[in-house]
Amino acid sequence: MSSTHAYYPSYPSGPMPINMPQKGGYYYPHPQHVYGRVSASPPEAPESVTTSGGPSYEPSATSSSYAGSASDYDSSGTTTGVDLMDYMGDRINGSFNPTPLDRSLARQAQTSGELNAKHRELMELQALAQRRLAGARVNFADGMRAAKDVQKDLQWTQKRVDALNNRAARKYPEQYKAAQHRYPAPVDY
Repeated sequence: MSSTHAYYPSYPSGPMPINMPQKGGYYYPHPQHVYGRVSASPPEAPESVTTSGGPSYEPSATSSSYAGSASDYDSSGTTTGVDLMDYMGDRINGSFNPTPLDRSLARQAQTSGELNAKHRELMELQALAQRRLAGARVNFADGMRAAKDVQKDLQWTQKRVDALNNRAARKYPEQYKAAQHRYPAPVDY
């Protein structure tokens, strides 16, 4: 009977150092020292670049965007203790133009102020409209009471006029008929 054993690779439990060539290649700092100071010289561009048809991993003389300013290096080609955080911060600050951001923040603050002013104005106008509506409701209620009072007075007056007409028609029938022909009563609509 044969049994099959599975092979499980073991992985290192921590960072392992990698031997990198110091001359003619790149220097990769140990992960613990990424934020510290680098004391190695930057890679130098070759005098002439020749390609043999394959990709070249050597930096060209024209692509020096990774290089620092001339004051970061002394004449011997070694660094003067460049702090990577300061260096990258300076590079980012040098490439970032805060003027459009400042303008947009100023415009945003101005627009926010204008919106707040309009909002306050709208709130004042709304309060004024509510006060006017309350006043109009009071006036309307007063007008309705006055109209009902006038209607009651007109009904009472009409009853009195009808009673007087009936009494005059009974007491003076001939004069009443003559007066009706001369001054006819208005037609009710």
